[in-house]
Amino acid sequence: MEIMKTSIKAILDNIVTAEEYLDEKAIDEFENIIIGAKNIFVTGAGRSGLAAKAFAMRLMHLGLSAYVVGETISPAIYADDCIIAISGSGETNTIVSAAKIAKNRGSKVLALTSYPESTLGQLADAYILVKGRTKKEVDDENYMKRQIHGNYTSLTPLGTAFELTTLVFLDAIVSELMEKMHQTESDLKARHTVLE
Repeated sequence: MEIMKTSIKAILDNIVTAEEYLDEKAIDEFENIIIGAKNIFVTGAGRSGLAAKAFAMRLMHLGLSAYVVGETISPAIYADDCIIAISGSGETNTIVSAAKIAKNRGSKVLALTSYPESTLGQLADAYILVKGRTKKEVDDENYMKRQIHGNYTSLTPLGTAFELTTLVFLDAIVSELMEKMHQTESDLKARHTVLE
């Protein structure tokens, strides 16, 4: 039980600490691109993909046209669309490939990553820096050195801190989008009820 409590605390601490890295101008640009897009595509691999799918559902509740990359009902992406790509390392092949295709078709690329200097970060028209321990850090040759100096996120397997922080950030963005789009909780509930 003690390990579980310590793990929960580590995850919550990461979310609170990650808040310090939020850039108001970048988030505003991120949100404005979403609002201005005809269609919004989301993509992420593994558990980042689950966070992406949850965000797509929230966007749909807002009345926005949202799709998950790779799903059978997803249309082609065009210049007036945007893609939201989630990758802690910013180097996940499938995510980077999807972002490159979107960019080549003229659409906006939005990224959530721990590494803005990564391939994904460099492709992005706007990004949100999400701090969290990623697989890239575990594989990094300096991993043991950082561990010895106490610079680590213990008891959070691989990308857990990144993925959960991303999920929290995206839900918070939904709140801001509601404000910008002049929507209320009642609007969302009404739209959700119709869809059930």
